[in-house]
Amino acid sequence: MSTVQISASDVNKLRQQTGAGMMDCKKALTETNGDFEAAIDYLRKKGAKVAASRQDRESNEGVVIARTSEDGKRGVIIELNCETDFVAKNAEFIAFGNAIANSAVESKPKSIDELGQLMIDTEVSRVSIADAILDKTGKIGEKIGISKYEVVEGEKVIAYIHGNFRLAVLVALSANVAGAEEGGKDVAMQIAAMHPIAIDKDGVDATTIQRELEIAKEQIRAEGKPEEMVEKIAAGKLNKFYKDSTLLNQEFVKDPSKNVAQFLSSIDKGLTVTAFKRIALGA
Repeated sequence: MSTVQISASDVNKLRQQTGAGMMDCKKALTETNGDFEAAIDYLRKKGAKVAASRQDRESNEGVVIARTSEDGKRGVIIELNCETDFVAKNAEFIAFGNAIANSAVESKPKSIDELGQLMIDTEVSRVSIADAILDKTGKIGEKIGISKYEVVEGEKVIAYIHGNFRLAVLVALSANVAGAEEGGKDVAMQIAAMHPIAIDKDGVDATTIQRELEIAKEQIRAEGKPEEMVEKIAAGKLNKFYKDSTLLNQEFVKDPSKNVAQFLSSIDKGLTVTAFKRIALGA
């Protein structure tokens, strides 16, 4: 037990530096004989212990954040999870997610593991994102972690966040032309609302196509249609699937008289989508 007298001002100073609770700060200083650096390490170790003890907990709440680079040619989406909606709505937790996303845009990590090694500024010092997550875990007392990290690159990348950080979209356009920013946001909102599975029918994998054809054939046979008509009707149903489920072929939500491909061409002839990502919280 420490023989050093721990003053209220010392506790408050550590609390201001780390954001940890008053009792946690007092205990950390007591256990480390008033050594501030050691007390910070003590609190971080507490975070690791909390994280280890909560590995079996579900962390399905959190925030999904999209960011683009200054030149607009690269975007990232991160999903930062916690256990409760109360924490997910906390301004400090949202700011932490924004800091991670900003770091990812700047430093271009290739994976979640690489993202965790990036350095960010915290209340205490400049630490790795992985260590900052441990610090937050110790402070908040919930399991926290990054579950998704996606990157989109292109001539013009637009980010869109929907529903209080519950869903985020990145969409890359083929050219950075007048109207691309506003039009790209409309397309991103389309992706958020309509959840396309691919840009066009060429992007739909063979397994999905085969499954849709088999489902269609079973439906047609159940309706009692002649066997010689099954293939033709199934092909028509597959085309309807492409129209409903691939982005460029979907009816444009803001103007159903045209599809998304036609909407983009109205901005600039030949303008199209080259990539997109849609991440929904917990999905």
